[in-house]
Amino acid sequence: MTHADTGDVAPGPWIETERLILRPTAMSDFPRWAEMMADAEAARFIGGVQPRATVWRGLMTMAGAWALTGVAMFSVLDRDTGQWLGRIGPWQPEGWPGPEVGWGLHPDAQGKGYAMEAAVASMDYAFDILGWDEVVHSIDPDNRPSQVLAERLGSVNRGPTRLPAPFEEVRVDLWGQTRADWAARSRP
Repeated sequence: MTHADTGDVAPGPWIETERLILRPTAMSDFPRWAEMMADAEAARFIGGVQPRATVWRGLMTMAGAWALTGVAMFSVLDRDTGQWLGRIGPWQPEGWPGPEVGWGLHPDAQGKGYAMEAAVASMDYAFDILGWDEVVHSIDPDNRPSQVLAERLGSVNRGPTRLPAPFEEVRVDLWGQTRADWAARSRP
């Protein structure tokens, strides 16, 4: 893990994996983040299609969470090209049903194993650096790709849960595992 203080990037840790860089949110992420949230399928389970002004506020929320709490989803970049691929990582909004590692990828980054690679690095970070005792994933019951990723990570479906306002009407199942579960699993 390296730390960097570069121009438009929020303060926080940088993690490198075989193919990816996970780092805090940057203003330069905005164009591709807006593309992701304009794509009906990519945005379907992460808040739905949003206008650019709403996406900007979401990006600022992540950057602000990094600056104020030291915990937010990482922006995921291709190590070779620097292209923004999505946002994956630890997240614990007020009233949330637990400390979450969540994910969302740009449409052209899906199906390439990036979510698994970034989620494993994020889970390691959540347990080893943040000291979390458990990690959850709030997953729509119709979101089979996220359920498969959660299963591959070793998480189990704990059943339906409620999210705080303004998401109280969103149907989600709470998936998760403990630190002990994570430590005992066989590595993918």
